[in-house]
Parts: sequence; C-alpha cells; structure tokens
Amino acid sequence: MPELPEVETIKRGLKDLVTGLSVKEVVIKNHKSFLIDENTKELFLFNHKVLDVKRRAKLLMINLDSDYSLVFHLKMTGQLVYVNHNYRFGAGHPTDSLIHQLPDKSTRVIFIFNNKAKLFFNDQRKFGWIKIIPTALLTDKDFFKYHGPEPLDLLFSSDVLYQRLLKHPNSKIKAVLLNQTVLSGLGNIYVDESLWMSKINPLTTVNRLTEKNIVVLHRSIQSVLNKSISLGGSTDRNYVDAKGNKGSYLKFANVFRKENQPCPRCSNLIVKQKIAGRGTHFCPNCQKIEIEK
Repeated sequence: MPELPEVETIKRGLKDLVTGLSVKEVVIKNHKSFLIDENTKELFLFNHKVLDVKRRAKLLMINLDSDYSLVFHLKMTGQLVYVNHNYRFGAGHPTDSLIHQLPDKSTRVIFIFNNKAKLFFNDQRKFGWIKIIPTALLTDKDFFKYHGPEPLDLLFSSDVLYQRLLKHPNSKIKAVLLNQTVLSGLGNIYVDESLWMSKINPLTTVNRLTEKNIVVLHRSIQSVLNKSISLGGSTDRNYVDAKGNKGSYLKFANVFRKENQPCPRCSNLIVKQKIAGRGTHFCPNCQKIEIEK
C-alpha cells in the first residue's frame, strides 16, 4: 500500500491532467471495482467538471461540480493511467500496463472525458475500489473521521503531535506513529526515517519522550515527507508518479533497508528488528533507548 508521499505525488500529477475536464462515459469491466449505482452515475458523475484533485491520508479524491467526489483507493496493485492522443501518464503499480496498449487484462474501469482522453483504472489483484460520495459528507465517513491529522497540514504543530502521542503513553513510539488514528499517512519507511533523524529509538515508550524530543520529531516527520514528495515518493515496490517516473527517495534513505551498512551519522552498523509487527531499521548507537532529559 502506498504511503502519504506516493499518494501525494500521484495527486499532484493527476490534478494537472484532469482539472476542468468532465466525464462523458464510463466503461466498467469489473463491477466490484466500481461501487457506483447507475442512477448516481447518471446524475452526479456524467457531464460534471472536475474542480480539484485532493488526498486524505492514502485516498485520492476527484471533486466534481455536482458536489460529489470520486474516491479512489489503489490498495496494493492499483494504477491510474491517463491517455490522450500522444500523451500518456501513469500512476501506480509499475507493471507494463503503464506503457502497453490499454485496456488490458488488468483494466477494471475506464473513464472517458469530454476531450476524448481516457483514465484507466487498472488493478491486478482487484482489491482497489472507486466510490462516489457527496463532497460535503466525506468528513463524516469513518475513514476520514477516525484518521488522525495530516502531518503536512499547516495546523499540525508539535503541540498537536504531543497531544496525539499522549493518548498512548505506554506504547512504543514506532507502533504509535504507524497508528493511522494518531497520524494519517505515515507508513514503515517514513516512520523509520523520521525516528532516525530525531535520534529516537523505535522501542522508546511515549512517556519517556521529552518536549524537546517531540519538537524534533515533529520537524523530522515533515522534513522526511517533504523530501520524499520532492523526489517523487519512495516507489517501495509498487508505485510510480503521475508521469510514470519511479520515486527516488529510497536512494537517499538513511536507515530503511540499510541493515548492516554504516549509519550516515556515526558509522555504526544499522540493525533491523521486528517492532510493532514491522521490519524496523535504526542505529543502536545514535538512537539510544535512554532519551536524555
């Protein structure tokens, strides 16, 4: 599943491509992928202009002037491929579907716009889905309501982070940061990188963190995410950006998948350990479990 930077990268690319267009037709090849009834499709999707493309946590939303929004979840192997004459832009799982003739055997839904461009929703494993929801009601949906704040939101401060973490005082910081009800969009790669940058051991319990630790952690989370977005995301295994370019962040990662390699900060060997059910990379020298008071 993509993390926040990958979905953000896809969102920015699609925003440039589809804003101002309207959907004229939808070809449904797999009804389990397209969870929209015929009446809703006719009334609120067809012939309505795209106003914006947004992201909440790991979901993509295409806002329409019908006051409804198309909501996409790419899950593990979803793709969005935009094709218009000689232009082709792909986003998602990097299979040959990004460059080969479409539709193919992985194509589940095809959107046809008023400029005759097509947006293909491909999904090998059929776990992804598309819904249409009244835009005003999006925040009432459980997915939106129970997710934590966006770490790149202007209102997300170190104080907000502190209050979110305090709800889990006896839990390990690695597990808490992976909890989507605490903070939206963070996954394994970016938690490991943020903790390394903060010099916090992933086994440290929240109640052992100081105010200074939280301030540094907040700054580190935003720095790591912004750097990854600027590099097109991580493309951990499955994702490319809206122009079909693989993200390059992992080339510059400090600890993730760097076990038994020297730490960039102190040259001690990075270790990998299973924490909160996930493979966790950290430097036992830089990230000591005893946090200085």
